[in-house]
Amino acid sequence: MTTAEAAPLPASGRPATAPEPVDENIWLEEIYGEEQLAWVREQNARTEELLEDAEYTALESSILEVLDSTDRIAMVGKHGRFYYNFWKDRQNPKGLWRRTTWDSYRGGDPEWEVLLDVDALAAAEGEEWVFHGASFLRPAEGEPHRRALLALSPDGGDANRYREFDVESRTFVDPADGGFDLPTAKGNASWLDADTLLVASTAEGLPSTTSSYARTGVKLRRGGSLAAAERVFEVPEDHMMALVAHDSTPGFERTFAVDWISFFEKTTSVLRDGQWVQLDVPVDVNVSAHREWLLFRPQKDWTVGGATHPAGSLLAARFEDFLAGGRDLSVLFTPDEHTSLQSWSWTRDFLLLNLLRDVSSEIRVLDPQRPGTDSAWASTLLDACPPLHDVNAYAVDDEDAAGSDDDTVDDGTDGAAPVAETEAPGAGNDFWLIATGFTTPSTLTRGTLKRAASGGVDSTHEVVRSSPSFFNESAYEVQQHFAVSRDGTRVPYFQVAAKDLVLDGQNPTQLSGYGGFEISRTPAYSGAIGRAWLERRTKESAGHDGGAPHTRGGVYVVANIRGGGEYGPSWHRAALQDKRHRAYEDFAAVAADLISRGVTSRNRLGCVGGSNGGLLVGNMLTQYPELFGAVSCGVPLLDMRRYTKLSAGYSWIAEYGDPDVPEQWEFIKTFSPYHLLRDGVDYPEAFIWTATSDDRVGPVQARKMAARMQAMGIPNVWFHEALEGGHAGASDNRQAAALQSRSQHFLWRALAGRSA
Repeated sequence: MTTAEAAPLPASGRPATAPEPVDENIWLEEIYGEEQLAWVREQNARTEELLEDAEYTALESSILEVLDSTDRIAMVGKHGRFYYNFWKDRQNPKGLWRRTTWDSYRGGDPEWEVLLDVDALAAAEGEEWVFHGASFLRPAEGEPHRRALLALSPDGGDANRYREFDVESRTFVDPADGGFDLPTAKGNASWLDADTLLVASTAEGLPSTTSSYARTGVKLRRGGSLAAAERVFEVPEDHMMALVAHDSTPGFERTFAVDWISFFEKTTSVLRDGQWVQLDVPVDVNVSAHREWLLFRPQKDWTVGGATHPAGSLLAARFEDFLAGGRDLSVLFTPDEHTSLQSWSWTRDFLLLNLLRDVSSEIRVLDPQRPGTDSAWASTLLDACPPLHDVNAYAVDDEDAAGSDDDTVDDGTDGAAPVAETEAPGAGNDFWLIATGFTTPSTLTRGTLKRAASGGVDSTHEVVRSSPSFFNESAYEVQQHFAVSRDGTRVPYFQVAAKDLVLDGQNPTQLSGYGGFEISRTPAYSGAIGRAWLERRTKESAGHDGGAPHTRGGVYVVANIRGGGEYGPSWHRAALQDKRHRAYEDFAAVAADLISRGVTSRNRLGCVGGSNGGLLVGNMLTQYPELFGAVSCGVPLLDMRRYTKLSAGYSWIAEYGDPDVPEQWEFIKTFSPYHLLRDGVDYPEAFIWTATSDDRVGPVQARKMAARMQAMGIPNVWFHEALEGGHAGASDNRQAAALQSRSQHFLWRALAGRSA
């Protein structure tokens, strides 16, 4: 099938943009067209007829039981004296926003005060609301947190409606009484003060960027409209987006604006005397402010003050000194070939660093008041990270009043009245610790940091919650292996399999990956994977060597390929744009290693990925069909010639390149699955799934890929499109269970049902 007919040349003889190949399915780009949705419904019916058998029904019920479990950890965030949680279950599919006290939460059976029942709200307003979080107004000193902006999406997409909510009365503040109620749009909103918001939005005629995000920031006063609000910040149309926000930390109040030029480039400005003052750092250096400190994490090597700091380092400077021109940077972390910085979090007196060492977690606590040896600030290893696990530490509430060295708390009694331990006073140096592993249900621990006389930092902690077990974890083991990619790079991957795994090449194996945007794939417990894949059994069959008949379960594999962030920015940049092929070579190398080690074979090996991971597995289907028996491709990018014109695609040019530029289309077309399909190829079975309401990637690339494959007569190509759920493909547990069940059931049918 021919897919590359050149566009005519302009009079100059040189194309203004790269030619667009013939696209017979461009009609499917009208997302909500009647004819297009009729095609979707026909495809959905065909796929549901194939997949939704009795085995699927049992699988969906089993996964939904996991997602709806009332024993799972209710994660909380602290605001004032209350701990807030958003919760979904069978009785509350859209969810409850609720709160409790520390005493109640710690006791194990919390008494929750329900603030907002999203199911009831949706029924009352006739809108399928999806809760996307809350942002509190900082109260006056001594007053409780009362007002919040709630982000509600009408369909699970990225566009939100922001509405002011009173947590004491448990009602929305009526716009007729001056309550804030921002129309649904992409953007952000931040409290400037009790009567003013800083808003970046595309609603009410405010301009958008080519990437479909907000181009301006405005100051919206209570009772006013976005259209008439004072514009305080603006970015060029071809930049990615504008953001405006206010930091209300007492004593360090600052207003910031961010010109997000591209996905990995931005400038940050602070408002001083009515003027924006841009922080003098390269656009590829990430900046964050906390009280008196500025932290810097360069994406490329950065030379400043006569010193060169490698990509992925963490540096610190005092905010006012840096703004005044000082360039005395303190080195807090320097990466090496095995270790990268993933995130950080401030308690009142300490800085927590979440690191990965060969994709296993390591946590360090830095003390700005004490000099270190390997870093500018004294560093203490937090002994809380077992091998091959993901463990993350972050502050409970860095502003909770006390948290001083001697644990004294100003309770207004001059020390005459003790504060009960269970009220967790002075939580400023408290931290949450979330630990998980492929065969380790997640645990939530709360700890406290305190300077030790020895010079380090001591931590005391207790387990607060543990997730239930959803499968027989003791029957499985986790191994880490390294495959060798085409250019010699060692690529790590995790393998989860039964302890008695037979290496005869006959094990149904699911290989998952992502490989983009510096996102790391780390160990994580999944009851759904345990039930839907690891514990599922093949029909009884003779062993590969003719031995006694037996059944076997699935093998689950996660690949840590380049393009991700497992080894920091350099690991990500190694697969950017014209080097994209390295991510796909890495993934293929892991697949080949699984086959060569006898874990699986082509007929038993499938791969799954979503979003950028959908592009990844789309390239496995088209470039490495000989390695895979089945491909599950979700909410994917696939048409890399037109991706910049679809939904938010323009914002990812920094990752993939600009297909309108002829020189860049030359390398982009080498990883555009929609254009790599060829006649006469033995392609793996394919399941392509998406969501109509996905306003990030959009559903049309998945539609067009399935339509082209079917028109080419490629057998076993299946398509399904959820009508809501946004980029996640699901807005409640029921939809999520259905989505996961379809993907898992498709792969199992394709891989476990084959003959050897």
